[in-house]
Amino acid sequence: MSTDATAAGPPRLTIVGAGPAGLAAALAAAGQGVRVTVVDSAEAPGGQFYRQPAAGLGARRPQALHHQWRTWRRLRDGLERQAAAGRVTHLSDHHVWCVERHPGDGPHRFTVHALLGPEQEAPVEVRADAVLLATGGYEKVLPFPGWTLPGVVTAGGAQAMLKGGLVVSGRTAVVAGTGPLLLPVATGLAAAGVTVAALVESADPKALARRAGALAGRADKVAEGAGYAVELLRRRVRTLVRHTVVEAHGGDRLEAVTVAALDSEGRVRPGTGRRIPCDTLAVGHGMLPHTDLAEALGCRVESDGTRVWVDDEQRTDVPGVWAAGETTGIGGAALSLAEGHIAGRSAAARLLGRVPDPDEWAGAAKSREKSREFFAVLDAVYVPPAHWTEQVTDDTVVCRCEEVTAGQVREAVGELGAGDVRTVKLLTRAGMGWCQGRMCGPAVAGLAGCAESVARRPFARPVPLGVLARAGETEDDE
Repeated sequence: MSTDATAAGPPRLTIVGAGPAGLAAALAAAGQGVRVTVVDSAEAPGGQFYRQPAAGLGARRPQALHHQWRTWRRLRDGLERQAAAGRVTHLSDHHVWCVERHPGDGPHRFTVHALLGPEQEAPVEVRADAVLLATGGYEKVLPFPGWTLPGVVTAGGAQAMLKGGLVVSGRTAVVAGTGPLLLPVATGLAAAGVTVAALVESADPKALARRAGALAGRADKVAEGAGYAVELLRRRVRTLVRHTVVEAHGGDRLEAVTVAALDSEGRVRPGTGRRIPCDTLAVGHGMLPHTDLAEALGCRVESDGTRVWVDDEQRTDVPGVWAAGETTGIGGAALSLAEGHIAGRSAAARLLGRVPDPDEWAGAAKSREKSREFFAVLDAVYVPPAHWTEQVTDDTVVCRCEEVTAGQVREAVGELGAGDVRTVKLLTRAGMGWCQGRMCGPAVAGLAGCAESVARRPFARPVPLGVLARAGETEDDE
């Protein structure tokens, strides 16, 4: 099925992603007279940050799981109004696997290819004059002995289950890793009735005090973090800073975790291990941006894969392609909203044939700058332990798709001479499975002692061969 290919009228902008950045961009662009199509893999708009429980679950107070509820209602209501007016089309449950760029400067320079529904087989093609990538981010996963046990989930996964399904994976939880996401996850689980046995943070939050000047620009975020800390104290959640998970224990599922203190160099201090009984471990080590679509389009991506490059208008270096939100650097919902608004206004202006006026988004630009400075400080403080690989035993599975162990990765480097991640992949098959290295990539690079590199994959997700064979053969619909 093809859509938006030949219809006359306003220029057409396709936005990939309906999280904070995508929604802000859609409202900004539609408000300027551009026809917008929002393509999103979720069944409802909002992304992870504004994830909502299904209506059938009958949640009486869904706002209890969120902050910035008023902002979400404004975005939701704005999307509904623009959709009712015919200025925005929201395609939910559409999984984009490729954005195709056509040569020339004429109309409909892009085709967004997506798969429809849970089976992800029915091909959909959306034509556009410009594309805005708001594809968000995903969690950075680092292995440790026992991390594949049932009951071990990512911190974001635990939050998603609670927000979207009103469920928790157990009765007693340990929340561990590093980063500001751990605080809302721990408080959310505690508020849902889970006994949070410990919050284990590998960084030292006291380091933030030495950077108070840079944090002053986002006093609201500082207050938010303080509120989480007070709530954890009120619920008597034990907080262990400069500690890390050493091992997860259990037979058929998780039964306990061992945590230990870290020294100043990020190594486990001998004799400090303690075993904590639990049936859930929510662990996270920060976020990574989704850059697959940008890479396939040829957009410039920082060499370490940390973000898609954009200018002050949120334009990439590929004409007709904008990017906003976590894909341009992890920075939270407020930054995503600001970037999305700027990108939407810029894209609309240029599609309508005028030079954008930065004064139109001066407030958003100021918020963007403050948020970027704030999260640069957080990125410098909340980093995984420098020597986390020393706790990964040789029999620990690193690549779950291909069942490659840490020992095999080390053998590829030490005995077979692999000097980069690609060679390790060829020798061990690490990263050749369903996720194509998206989940295990940082772990493989860390164990191999190699720098992470940008992988220019042609597709952003697995796609059936039959869909590839039929791509571009459908008739255009008005």
